[in-house]
Order: sequence, then C-alpha cells, then structure tokens
Amino acid sequence: MPSVHACAQPKPADRCRRGEILWDLFSFEASVQCKLPTRVRRLMAGARGAVFPRASEWGGMGMGMGAAGGKWGRGRVKNPQPHWEWGQNPPIAAPRRFRCWGGAGGKGEAERGSGCGARPLTHCLQPGAMGGEQSLALPPGKGPHGVGCVDVMVGHTRQGLFLRLFYPCEPRVGAERPRWIPRYEYSRGLAQFRGRSPRWGAPLLHVAFGSCRVPVSWKGPFKPRSGGYPLVIFSHGLGAFRTLYSSVCTELASWGFVVAALEHRDGSASATYFCTAESGQEEWIQHQRLPPGQKEFYFRNMQVHQRANECVRALRLFQAVRGGRPVPNVLHPDFDLSVLKDGVDLGKVAVMGHSFGGVTAVLALVKEPSFRCAVALDAWMFPLENTLYPEVPRPVLFINAEKFQTPESIAKMKRLSSRNSQTRIITVLGSVHHSQTDFAFLTGKLVRRIFNVGGTLDPHKGLDIVSRAALAFLQRHLDLKEDFDRWEHLLDGIGDSVVPAAPPCRSNL
Repeated sequence: MPSVHACAQPKPADRCRRGEILWDLFSFEASVQCKLPTRVRRLMAGARGAVFPRASEWGGMGMGMGAAGGKWGRGRVKNPQPHWEWGQNPPIAAPRRFRCWGGAGGKGEAERGSGCGARPLTHCLQPGAMGGEQSLALPPGKGPHGVGCVDVMVGHTRQGLFLRLFYPCEPRVGAERPRWIPRYEYSRGLAQFRGRSPRWGAPLLHVAFGSCRVPVSWKGPFKPRSGGYPLVIFSHGLGAFRTLYSSVCTELASWGFVVAALEHRDGSASATYFCTAESGQEEWIQHQRLPPGQKEFYFRNMQVHQRANECVRALRLFQAVRGGRPVPNVLHPDFDLSVLKDGVDLGKVAVMGHSFGGVTAVLALVKEPSFRCAVALDAWMFPLENTLYPEVPRPVLFINAEKFQTPESIAKMKRLSSRNSQTRIITVLGSVHHSQTDFAFLTGKLVRRIFNVGGTLDPHKGLDIVSRAALAFLQRHLDLKEDFDRWEHLLDGIGDSVVPAAPPCRSNL
C-alpha cells in the first residue's frame, strides 16, 4: 500500500537535514555486525567529506568517524578517541549531537531533528568535495528571457496530473530558487530504483543533492507576450521524475517556450504522489518493477500508452485554461493558472522526452494531432508496437547518445524516417544515456559510482548541442519567427561532436 502523509505537513527543506541524515548513515554503519564492503565504506566517506569538508577545524564535543575510517570517536573530531571497532556493537548512550556551520556566521550546534542556521550544502560542495572536478550546479538558461517555474497538481486522484511548469518570467531580484530534488522521498525512490538500499542510498543522495537548486525564479511573475509562447510537453525517462531535466527545460524556456515537465503516474517514476480530496493527505506512488512472470514488452507497452495519454491530458489542461475554465492548482493555489490564458499559443505545440519519455513522445503524435512534431532524446524504442509505426503522422527529431542505442533500435528510428522525409536522426559523440539529464552536471565520483554516469563530452557543450538542435527543429515545424535556423546544420549531423544517424559500432546497450 502507498504511504500516506499530510499535504500540509511542513516540508523538511527548511530543517537542518545534514546532521540527521548523517546520523542515519552512521547508525546504519554501526548497526551491522560484519564489516561493510569497501565500496560502500568509500561511498560513505565521500558523503562525510561533502557534508563536513573542514572537519579538522572542529572543536568541542561531537561525534564522527575517525580520519582513518572504520572507527567511531567521541571528543574532538580532529583527534578522535576510538572506542569500538567494525563488527562490535555501537555505543549505547552515544549523544545524537552534531556540529554544523551557521549561516549567520560562526559554528552552530543542534540536536538531531532540530532547526539550525546551517548554510546551504552547495556552499560546502566545493570542486573535488565529492571527488569530482566540478561543483554541483545546474546551468542557467542562455536565452534572452528570465525563467520562472512552479509545480502544478490538478485533481485529487491518481488520474489527475502533476507537472513542473517552466516559463518566461519577469526578472526579480532575490527570487527564491527551488530545490532540484524537492522531497526526501524522491531520494529514497531513486535509491530503490537503482537497486541500492534506501537505508544508506537515500541519505547519500540527499547529502549529495539535497541543497542543489535550480537557477530559476520560483513562482516568478509570468512575462506576457502578444500571441503567446509555443508549448512543449516533456516526458521523463524510466525511474526519473519531473525535476531531473531542469537544465534542458530551463534552456528552452529561456528562448521563449512554456515547458510542462510531467511526472508520470504509471509506476515508471522513481516516486510521485497526489493529494486526496477528503483529508488532503499525500498518497505516494512508488516505482513499479516488472511483475514476476510477466513479459516486459506487454508491461512497458501498457505504461507507454498511459504516459502518452497523460501528455494529451496535459495539453487538455492548457486548452481548458485558454478557454477560461477555472483550473485549481492543488499544491499552489496562490499561483493563478489563468495568467496563461493568453500566454500560450496552442497552435504551436510539440512533445519531447528522454529515453522512455522519448518513445512516449513518438506515441503521443499518434494519439493527438495537435502535436505538430516530437523531439526524442535517446529514445528507448522497445515498448512501442510495430503496428503503430506507419501511423506516426508528424516528424520526429531523434537525438541519440553515443553509447546507448542498438542497431535494432536505430532500425526502428530509420523506419520512421523512411516514411517522413522531415524526420531526423543525429548522434552526439562522447555522450552516454544520462548525458541528456541533469546528472551530467553533477558528476562527482560518488555520483558516477551510484548512477554509472559521465561521458567524455563536456556537459555544457552537450546541452548546447541538444537544445540548439531542438530549437532549430521546433522553429522549422512550429513555424516560429525566430533565428533558431542558424543551428539547422545540426539537424543534418554537421558540427563538432555530432554525426548523422548512429553508427552501430558505437552502440553498446
């Protein structure tokens, strides 16, 4: 049964989570009766280094791991006095007390679970803190518009909609920036999806990303434009959720698009939820794995059809707003969706997605004629039945990574391109499947080990290629009056780190 929580419950984002999560992490280490695998201990050491990068400067009473690793100490952290070894029972009366760096200047001390003035984790994650060469930061949009965003939840059942809306907004000084991973439950869901124990995987992910923020204005004022902006419906990949493609969504919005990044409720998201009408409680939907004994094609085919239907329902949502019908936002009633009434051009609508979301975008073209084209990022073509390929009526831009696709998958893409001369297939060299997600910008060694991500191509360059090729394709097929045609050479696979089609020898799925 899904877990239930109050929608109105205060979110943990405003609490000091670092010490609490590290205590959960250390408690797990202490509770095991055998020596942990070396790989797990190294991951935990990376987490400790990220949260407490200057542990040697600590003073006073504290509790932490010894510098040599594998032993606990109580006293000054820089010179711990170990009193138990791996494999022994942990201290019974160990104080749950930690030191944190106060945001108001100076060091603070707080009990587990209490609030404190800890400064954001991103300040602690300096280059190399997680074993990487970059700080944890998502890039801002390069277009002429500022970008705002807000979460939109419509309906009180699983059949409703949940999405994050990115849109051009008026500049605002000191605007709040939303967290990249908005809730701790998503860290748990990601850990479970990757086959990691949520007991230690979730704290590690929250330590690494809990304070990472998206460089957009949270609920920023919508920037009106005569005729409205074109609309893109975005579908996430298997095991993802609405925020994991913030970089590409932000980039598109900065160039004058309204982007609705869906969070699917077919069981393919790592976690999602809805709020019930009766009690206003949160009901969480966990990731659904392939049921034992069921063939994967039939299971994924059922999911991809539900996903495509959700893309169509998202378009219906904007049509309702355009028609003047009230559409209450369950999560943020203070953000009036009626501001979009004349702000979206429903004659210029496209659908886009990554991996499972890429094939979802292709299927959405079959289900809804209002979608004028699709952009499929490293599409996972497996779930789509062969009988539907002749029915795809609109052009598709396939932007593939170098190391994901198989010859069979490319053959399916070429089957579509043979029926529509405007369909294009290009490959970005030096990229892997996760290069088209936000994880490309969060590439410390800890993340590489957990998610097996990281290509040889600079992620900023990769984002430029993907977004510019998409913009050129959207201008061509949405009849936009912009200058995105300056990047049309990318659609033919011409340019640095881009080739046409996909050489099978480069695929290793």
